[in-house]
Amino acid sequence: MNFDDNKLLEPEILLGYECTSVNATKNGVTLTACSTSNGKHVTKCFQCSFLVGTDGAGSTVRKLMGIRMSGERDMQKLISIHFLSQELGQYLMNERPGMLFFVFNTEAIGVIVAHDLMQGEFVVQVPFYPPQQKVKDFSSEMCEKLIVNLVGRELADINVMDVKPWVMHAEVAEAFLAGNSRVILAGDAAHRFPPAGGFGMNTGIQDVHNLAWKLASVLKGIAPPSIPSTYETERRQIAIFNTALSVQNFKAAMAVPAALGLDPTIASSIHRTINDTFGSILPTDLQRAMLNGIFSIGRMQLSESLLNENNPLGSSRLSKLRQIFEEGKSLHLQFPAEDLGFRYSKGALVSDGDSSSSAPETPTGRRREYIPSSDPGTKLPHMTIRLLSEYSSEGTFSTLDLISGENVEFLLIIAPIKESYQLAQAAFKVAEEFKVPLKSMRNVARKNL
Repeated sequence: MNFDDNKLLEPEILLGYECTSVNATKNGVTLTACSTSNGKHVTKCFQCSFLVGTDGAGSTVRKLMGIRMSGERDMQKLISIHFLSQELGQYLMNERPGMLFFVFNTEAIGVIVAHDLMQGEFVVQVPFYPPQQKVKDFSSEMCEKLIVNLVGRELADINVMDVKPWVMHAEVAEAFLAGNSRVILAGDAAHRFPPAGGFGMNTGIQDVHNLAWKLASVLKGIAPPSIPSTYETERRQIAIFNTALSVQNFKAAMAVPAALGLDPTIASSIHRTINDTFGSILPTDLQRAMLNGIFSIGRMQLSESLLNENNPLGSSRLSKLRQIFEEGKSLHLQFPAEDLGFRYSKGALVSDGDSSSSAPETPTGRRREYIPSSDPGTKLPHMTIRLLSEYSSEGTFSTLDLISGENVEFLLIIAPIKESYQLAQAAFKVAEEFKVPLKSMRNVARKNL
């Protein structure tokens, strides 16, 4: 969008370009992007009213603006293996349908994520221990062997598409806005969570949902340029809460291998000891052999000869494992209260003065149900309603259908009483004066289900 006239330009996707500089003033942002192709260097400059950095966990925009991350770093290093196997997809659909498969056996440990069982598309996540292990070690042949060891059966059609390392963090940006509130971070650029509970995607969607109407209202002249500042006020507190919750959920997931005698913290300690003690003495190949040997011995704790009811140690571990699942203390995948029931305590809202209801709860790591609420700062709750009008043939619909999905438009819901009508008249007068789009719903009734 051009910051001179606030008009939206035609969308353009630039492949192969890298953002190299961002210059923000009180009037707008100038961004420079560069590309090198076939020995030709191309530079492009863009002027815009706002720049939204949704460029991922390693955000270039965040780094260029000097915004730091705070929280827990380097929780775990992993390798992602993206592969295709329709044979595996068909097998799982017929025998063990699911989305996440946590595998612990004497040959390998990892997580298989089913992206599409019909198409046979998967991602495998396995622990990664550099510098003893290198990305180049994960050749197609090595990955195929690893996948077979995790699956526990031969697969004839494995096609390894990509191999990438990544580091698990639990961090939140110290600021979501910079450059006179003209540069804005959202999604993984603003917060990085362990992949435990879907908080990364859900929190990112909430970010841009919060941001979209505020930017649109500024560009349409409905709200002042200062309103995007409420985005950080509202969203950062939610990101901090969800970070703590995702860490708790990740630790709950790690309770399962720990109960089996495979405490991940011990593996990390062994890796650090090798790095600190032998890192500058022994050749890397020897260090790798040492590490693999120790981990191989560790995985023997999963052998059937040990992990059975007749073995006192194995029986104790299996009992502990059952207890974890029975008490619901393992990984949780659904958090309806956090996904739908979060509340903004301050920001682009008028508080009702009830400080007790706005105080954030301490994350417990356990599933909590979503309780609809009409408190300021919460999501408009669904309610089935019908029009009370002889001129309408509409049936029942949801309160959520009253909200415009295409335009910036405020909704006023009032009770069918005299005082509410007077309030509505005053509200429309103010809205007209400030040219704020407003609609009111009053001739509706709740439908009892």
